[in-house]
Amino acid sequence: MSPETNPDDSRSGDVRAAAREKARQLRTSHQRKERRRRLLIGGGITVGVIAVLAIVAVVLVSAIRPAVPGPKNMASDGVVVGSGLKVKTTTALAPDAQPVANTPDPKASTVDIRIYADYLCKLCGDFQRTNLDQLEPLVKDGAVTVEMHPVAIYTSHSAGTKYSLRAANAAACVANYSPNAFWKFNASLFEKQPAEGGPGLTDETLKQRAAASGAGKTSEIDSCIDDGRFKSWVTTASDRALSGPIPNSDVSKMTNALLVLVNGKPYTGSLTNADDFKAFVLQAQGDQYTSTATPTPTPTTTPTK
Repeated sequence: MSPETNPDDSRSGDVRAAAREKARQLRTSHQRKERRRRLLIGGGITVGVIAVLAIVAVVLVSAIRPAVPGPKNMASDGVVVGSGLKVKTTTALAPDAQPVANTPDPKASTVDIRIYADYLCKLCGDFQRTNLDQLEPLVKDGAVTVEMHPVAIYTSHSAGTKYSLRAANAAACVANYSPNAFWKFNASLFEKQPAEGGPGLTDETLKQRAAASGAGKTSEIDSCIDDGRFKSWVTTASDRALSGPIPNSDVSKMTNALLVLVNGKPYTGSLTNADDFKAFVLQAQGDQYTSTATPTPTPTTTPTK
């Protein structure tokens, strides 16, 4: 007679089997999670390596990018506008070459005005909007020369668009490819000047203003603005103005985004009163005339015999 089966033993076996199956499922689930974790870590490392390699590639490309010559007609870091609003022509400086300062003739009666200005700077806009209209006929007639120095000092003040740098680059593009449109283009950037802290004008708007200023719709200027051809030159020229010295003056360096020199003397008067600046220019003209006037011969006494 076979031994009788104990029901408790059967139930106990079922419980052990269920426990083993549960343990197996947990191990399988854990192994899957571990594989996913390893794959994610490996993928993250791969993405990180790719990102680092991309950054290194950008740095290397920037480092080996050939240096670009400066713009034509800006050998002094500025554009000299004279009689008839014509620009003084100069050749493009070789990359890393030092600027050649424009030295006014001390015997000439022409007043030399140099303006260093950032296209985003409100004070720069105030001065130019106030005074360009009265300067224009004087420049046309040859009584005054104006040397414009576009600088990019407020580059970080335009909501990340680097407008100061882009606008100064656009000015250099116009000076290089259509120099006699420079006077009007420069004025147009101040007539409807964007606010400090805002994004500034788009590159497309800069191209439109260049065309409307007499440069025409040219592929050279458009591509020059689009690819930021003279941005590195603008940065270097701005650094030179900020570190000084300022040529043909007693000014050691620029200390803000606007510097106006009349015959080498800094103008510190009102930026919104045209009469103040006109008086300063006339004073400089008078001083220049006095210093260059031919002395009147002193009569000599004829000795008596």
